Amino acid sequence: MIDVRLLRNDPAVVRAALARRGKPDLLEQLEHAIELDARLRDITLERDALRQQVNGLSKEVGALRKAGNTAAAEDVMAKSRALGDSETGLAAETEQVELALRDVLLRIPNLPHPDAPNGASDHDNPLVSGPHHLPAQFADHQRVPHWEIGAALGILDNERAVKISGAMFTMQRGLGATLSRALCQYALDSNADEFEEVRPPTLVTSATLTATGQLPKFADDAFFIERDDLWCIPTAEVPLTSLYAGEVLNETQLPAKMMAYSPCYRREAGSAGRDTRGMLRSHEFDKVEILAVATPEQSPELLQEMVKRAEKLISGLGLPYRIIEICTGDMGQSHHRSFDIEVYAPGCDAWLEVSSVSWFADYQARRADIRFKRSTQKGTEIAHTLNGSALAVPRVWAAIMENNRQADGSVRIPDVLLPYMRGATHIVPKSE
Repeated sequence: MIDVRLLRNDPAVVRAALARRGKPDLLEQLEHAIELDARLRDITLERDALRQQVNGLSKEVGALRKAGNTAAAEDVMAKSRALGDSETGLAAETEQVELALRDVLLRIPNLPHPDAPNGASDHDNPLVSGPHHLPAQFADHQRVPHWEIGAALGILDNERAVKISGAMFTMQRGLGATLSRALCQYALDSNADEFEEVRPPTLVTSATLTATGQLPKFADDAFFIERDDLWCIPTAEVPLTSLYAGEVLNETQLPAKMMAYSPCYRREAGSAGRDTRGMLRSHEFDKVEILAVATPEQSPELLQEMVKRAEKLISGLGLPYRIIEICTGDMGQSHHRSFDIEVYAPGCDAWLEVSSVSWFADYQARRADIRFKRSTQKGTEIAHTLNGSALAVPRVWAAIMENNRQADGSVRIPDVLLPYMRGATHIVPKSE
């Protein structure tokens, strides 16, 4: 969440920053937060004044009793009790206003970085780099959608996945499943030079999901296990971010770099009827995530490093790709600045987002209470967090199927994945 002190000290800056997101209702929420914060401070002043009066009256009661003036002492005690009742009422109102303020702040998105491009939607996201590896034209045998290729090769069996689990689940078989695993191992091995591998739990508490910004705003997009009060993670970013929740790190520990493979679960509640065929949109998929906890000074350089790492993975696969920067109107809830890598899938005739790398500034770390201590000064500071999809399997898998399809119907496996494919260099039709 944004720093409440910024609301108090420089509300104009916050208004201007949120206005860049192009959603008028955000400014209404902001004004409500400012009003609640002002009321909270007024209540605090009233409560403190009452406490001071009660303390003064208590001393007066003691003096009167010592002087033997019992009647006067009883009168002062009655006045003190009345003030105490008022203080109790203010304490209850304080709790109410604090909860209301926190709820509003949890729903207000992060402030865009000054260098983030302005725009109203994804149509305004500027091209940063590319297209790379994009041929002058594609052959007809590459203009086949991956769900047809997968079915013909016997490696994509969504019909049985739906029978097992319901709509919007997918299932890879044979070398299709091997390819999915190979992509994850490729991403992990490529980042193992600097990122610690973690295998986090895939079920997390509400507090953990709140820390990254999914709750309370996006509860409808997540799978909730009510009996145990646990949520299925939509990405490994969620548990990795909370790894240091409530802790104070030493400056020398930063940046802390982690990576994780995990299954990811998403209801895709707002995507009904979109991209329902093949692998483009499903309730469960595999992904490798990279994440860093850093100081504010380390974050800009880390953002560029993580973008380059994600780019290197896609480039290594030989897929046509481009990099775009996310404009203010298309930014996610927690994003301060963000870049996407997209691959072109000739069978779908579309650019598919396969990686998103984002800097959250102190937005997530404030929610999770992740702090660090500098050796040169007293006190602690809120850390910064960054994360990136090192490699999300479904759309990369789809792009490989379509780009690498050969004239005979087989699919060539990218060279960088061969060490993980048990000797296979191509996926051939079942009849062969």
